[in-house]
Amino acid sequence: MSLRVAIVGSGPAGIYTAEALTKQATVPLRVDVLERLPTPYGLVRYGVAPDHTSIKSIAGYLRGVLELPEVRFLGGVELGKDVDVTDLLGCYDAVVYCTGAMVDRRMGIPGEDLPGSVAATDFVNWYCGHPDMPADRFVLDSPEVAVIGVGNVAVDVVRVLAKTAEELRATDVPEEVLTRLAASEVKTVHMIGRRGPEHAKFSLKELRELGELANADVRVRPEECVADVTAASRQIRGNVEVLRSWAARPSRGLPRRLDVRFWMRPVEILGEGRVEALRLERTRLEDGRVVGTGEFETLPVGMVLRSVGYQSVPLPGVPFSETTMTVPNEAGRVRDREYVAGWLKRGPTGVIGTNKSDAAETVRTLLADLADREPVRRADPDELLASRGVSPITYEHWLAIEAAEVALARSLDRGERVKLLGLAAMLTACDRDLVSGGDLEAGRPGVNS
Repeated sequence: MSLRVAIVGSGPAGIYTAEALTKQATVPLRVDVLERLPTPYGLVRYGVAPDHTSIKSIAGYLRGVLELPEVRFLGGVELGKDVDVTDLLGCYDAVVYCTGAMVDRRMGIPGEDLPGSVAATDFVNWYCGHPDMPADRFVLDSPEVAVIGVGNVAVDVVRVLAKTAEELRATDVPEEVLTRLAASEVKTVHMIGRRGPEHAKFSLKELRELGELANADVRVRPEECVADVTAASRQIRGNVEVLRSWAARPSRGLPRRLDVRFWMRPVEILGEGRVEALRLERTRLEDGRVVGTGEFETLPVGMVLRSVGYQSVPLPGVPFSETTMTVPNEAGRVRDREYVAGWLKRGPTGVIGTNKSDAAETVRTLLADLADREPVRRADPDELLASRGVSPITYEHWLAIEAAEVALARSLDRGERVKLLGLAAMLTACDRDLVSGGDLEAGRPGVNS
C-alpha cells in the first residue's frame, strides 16, 4: 500500500503537515503541496516584518521539508479555479486544508470603507512584496496615520512607518516599495488600544524596539498607563514598565513621533471622499467589558490601518463555520478523507511554531483513519492539471525566483535579497509567462495564500 496526500497551502501549517506525514507514515508516501502563488512559505514570506530576520530564518527550516524526496511543491494551482475538492479526492487518498487566516477582522464602524481605511495585513503584504499588492497600492501622503490595535502586527506596521528608508535598505523590501517609503510624508503614527496596557498583546521584545528607533520619539500619557499588575505575568509587568518609562522620557526632537494610546476605541472614520479624521471614545472596563465613557477625541489622520485580529475565509466546497471562522473538525478531521491544520483549524492563535504540534495531531488522525481502509482508485494529478492547461510552478522554478532576488540585491547593493514585486517579475525569473504559469493573473485575490 502507498499513500498520496494533497496539502492545500504552503505556509508553515502546510509544510509542517508535510513534515509530519513523512515522519509518521509507515508506508510509501507522496505529498503534493498545492499553492496559489509561485512562492512558498505563506506568512513567513509575506507576514513577517522585513527587519525581523531571525523570525524569517524559519524559511530555512521549511525549505528543508520541501526538499524531502517524498514532497513536491506545486505553485500556481488554485483551489476553486484550477481544481476543486472532488478533483483532489479523485487523485489523492486524503486532502489537508492549510490556508491560514490572512484576512483582517473589521471594526464595524461608520466610515470604515472610505478610501484610506485599510486592513493592516494589506499594508504588511505591500511592504513584504506580496504579488497581490502593486507598488502603488499605498501613497504615504498624510502627516498623521492611525494604527488600530496593540498586538505584534500593529507594532510591526508602526515600526515600518516610523523607520527611514535607509534603515530598511538592507532588508528584502521590494525596491519599488522602498522608494515609496523614502517619499513618506508621515510624521505622527498613533497606535490605539481599546483597553489598558495590561491587556496589550505585543511581546516585550517587540515593544522595546519601538523605544530604540533612531528616527522617532515615543509618547505615552502617564494617566493611560495606570494599571495594577502585581498579579500579572512577567511579560505584562515588563510591558507596563517599559510604557511607564516612555511616559517619563523627554522628547528627543526626532523627525517622527509614535503616539501610543490606551483606553480609546474608534467610533467613526470621518471624511469626504477619503479618510480625513478618526473619532475616538474614551473607554473603561465594566464587569470585564469595554464600555464607552462619553468622552470623545478626534485625530486628524489621513489613513487608518486596522489590526484587530485575523480570520479565515471559506474555501470552495469545504465546510466552514461563520461563528468560529474556522473549518469544523475533530482533531483535524473534517469529513471522510478531508482534514485541516493551522489557523484554519483552530483560529489565529499561537506562534508560527504552534503549527508544528497542531499539524502532528491532524496527521495522527489522518493516518489512523486510513490505516485499515482499502486503497482509493486514484487519477493522476499531473494528467488532470495538464488536461486543464495548468502547468504548475515547481520547486526548481521557486529556486530560480530566489536566485533572481539574490542577484537583484547584489545589483542594488542591498542586503542578502530584494523581493521581486509582482507576479510577472516572478514568472519571468523562472522563465515562465502568465499563460504557461497556470494562467495566473496579477493581483487576483485567492484563498491559497
